[in-house]
Amino acid sequence: MSQEACPPRIPWSVEFTAHPEEVAALRRVVRLCLAAWNLNGLVDAAQLCVSELVSNVVTHVGLGTPGILAVAVNGAYLRIEVHDPDTRALPTLVTADIEAEGGRGMALVEALADRWGVQLQEGLKVTWCELATGLAPSAGHPVDPSVTRAEALLGMYATLGPPTCRYDSGLGSVGRTAEESVIDVVTDFLRWLDAHGCDADDVLDRAQSRYDATSSGSRR
Repeated sequence: MSQEACPPRIPWSVEFTAHPEEVAALRRVVRLCLAAWNLNGLVDAAQLCVSELVSNVVTHVGLGTPGILAVAVNGAYLRIEVHDPDTRALPTLVTADIEAEGGRGMALVEALADRWGVQLQEGLKVTWCELATGLAPSAGHPVDPSVTRAEALLGMYATLGPPTCRYDSGLGSVGRTAEESVIDVVTDFLRWLDAHGCDADDVLDRAQSRYDATSSGSRR
């Protein structure tokens, strides 16, 4: 089936309550969704990622926690998000003992997904991962590697927990809190340059020149 013949891949989300039995139900929903989107080749990996992300909420946030599973095709990637209200329990990669029964969740996501991260908002944590679909990016929405790197950096920066660092989903327009996160990052880099005896003004001028050059090139 050609990409043009596929049904519209409309983003969707579903609420859930953190219980082990919910995992199987969410896996079934994801399988049906990906079949409808003609993304059958991603079913196994997507289901495993959903299992680990939701189980992470069950284990580390707590039974009965309200959550949201959101799935969308974001450019050339399938994006899976799990939302929960605990901004303190951040998922981390750990080296689990070979005989341990747990602890491998995010390591499995790391192995399956092309990229993953955590984004913090006011009273909300979004743990996400993306799987390459093999589809061409939507017309008019090219994937800019610089933007991808910036989003990954902001997501990682959010996990460090500076007081003003909050980063929204990145799927829509940049919000006020995301702008504050960018300011935090730039400020820390300027301090790093100063601490290492670098000319921050010169670095900013060179960065502006490079931005202008690449921006003018992308508009041609």
